[in-house]
Amino acid sequence: MQAAFQRTDRKEIDDVMERKNKPGKMNVKKGEAPGSGIRLNRFIASSGVCSRREADELILKGLISVNGKVVKELGYRISSNDEIKFRNRKLSPEKKVYILMNKPKDFVTTTSDPHAEKTVMDLIGDKAGVRLYPVGRLDKNTTGVLLLTNDGELAKKLTHPRYQRKKVYHVFLDRDVTRTDLETLVTGIDLEGELVAADSAAYAAGDDKSQVGIEIHSGQNHVIKRMFESLGYKVKKLDRVYFAGLTKRNLPRGRWRYLTDKEISMLKRGAF
Repeated sequence: MQAAFQRTDRKEIDDVMERKNKPGKMNVKKGEAPGSGIRLNRFIASSGVCSRREADELILKGLISVNGKVVKELGYRISSNDEIKFRNRKLSPEKKVYILMNKPKDFVTTTSDPHAEKTVMDLIGDKAGVRLYPVGRLDKNTTGVLLLTNDGELAKKLTHPRYQRKKVYHVFLDRDVTRTDLETLVTGIDLEGELVAADSAAYAAGDDKSQVGIEIHSGQNHVIKRMFESLGYKVKKLDRVYFAGLTKRNLPRGRWRYLTDKEISMLKRGAF
């Protein structure tokens, strides 16, 4: 299957998308209104075979058939009665799965990495029964709350900057943090020409001022470490304790569990 996922020339896809977006005749089945049904690439992705972009590549390569006919048209829409096959294997939508993990140190947040000794997927194995993806990333040495799912639409909303999902980290520093620097974290720090600010910052362990709790929405890579380093501190340990309404309460390090119906509903409503 991996061979099917080799990158198709992006110009070919862009050219096809440009032609598709020009006014013209669109495939509409008898009894359906124009624009009804779902896009073929979305259906393929929902079946767990691959991502939407990879689905576009499979379509262009002629590896997808609808009701026995090969379809190479990007943007093609299907109905609930259509039979979709990938290399003669019938596809059907996967049940959506949502898993909360308390990520341990030294595990890479990826589905696969030939250079990584351990990935978060190793902790789940095939127990979920579906192909899962981490929502966002935690550095190899960062621990804490990590969501994994096969719900691509929800994952996109939880990670896109415009949705402003709340994240809270417990930061362990190499020395005491001054009150002035706490305030600077909130007023903003210039990181390579961009002003980045925490939503709030406070001491996290009473009299121990080397531990700080920081709430932030920015999704920049290594943003917390970079913010503290710019102030002259070294982050010794970083633990995410909250993400989009989810916490690691009662979940030991390295363990995972399925989200409850209430938690799933909360994520989808955006009530956090």
